[in-house]
Amino acid sequence: MPLARTGTLVAEAADKRRAVAAFNIITLEHAEAVIAGAEAAKSPVVLQVSENAVKFRYGRVLPLARAAVAAAEAASVPVALHLDHVKQDELLRQAADAGFSSAMYDAAHLPYEENLAATRAAADWAHTQGLWIEAELGEVGGKDGRAPLDAHAPGARTDPDEARQFVAESGVDALAVAIGSTHAMTSRTAELDHALLGRLDEALRVPLVLHGSSGVPDDALSAAVAGGIAKVNIGTALNIAMTDAIRSYLAANPEAVDARTYLTVGRQAMAATVTRLIGVLDRTV
Repeated sequence: MPLARTGTLVAEAADKRRAVAAFNIITLEHAEAVIAGAEAAKSPVVLQVSENAVKFRYGRVLPLARAAVAAAEAASVPVALHLDHVKQDELLRQAADAGFSSAMYDAAHLPYEENLAATRAAADWAHTQGLWIEAELGEVGGKDGRAPLDAHAPGARTDPDEARQFVAESGVDALAVAIGSTHAMTSRTAELDHALLGRLDEALRVPLVLHGSSGVPDDALSAAVAGGIAKVNIGTALNIAMTDAIRSYLAANPEAVDARTYLTVGRQAMAATVTRLIGVLDRTV
């Protein structure tokens, strides 16, 4: 089916007090697994390519983006393509032509006024290209190999009043909020501040996004969706599933050299993870 638009999928989910799952992909196997898992769940899904994934692919966005578009167009469920955690304006300006309908512009590491100015400029340009824009206020730590940010450190949590002003002045279409999750967690021990989420949901009229969701327990994820999160970003959980499956396969088959054999089990493990997590997001609390 034709490539879906992220903004449409998120708006439809938000209207139903549900969330659309957005999975970060690094390889074609990731994209195929996410789509297979979403098809098994009979659910729309967002494929996300981060700036770090582009760096991994020699700084070229088109090879993975075009592969993802082709896989999405062959899917039996709606699939959208999102450019994630973009800091470089040059990369943002490639988004529309590469098939992305949305991008997350990441200036959250900057002081508030600088974050606002950079995000407003990015959103103004992106909207002329028909792109839906997400930003972040507060800081969801753990990116780029940095140590996780203390959830109680100044600036680590999103302030509802500041968020209301930021959204109004930046013109973004969605806001990633810092409520206790951390990027790149390999244990599911994050503790979300659901009371803060409630205040943010009341203060804002744009969809809310949860980053670092791989480290959040199932019940907390379900509660976050019920509390107003409309887009849930997941990446590390896929990499854990793939790596564990391949490691087990190679341990049991030390003579294996054909990459298709172990990539198959890795792709299957990721697809099963996608289906399971979509089910968690659809669960009523």
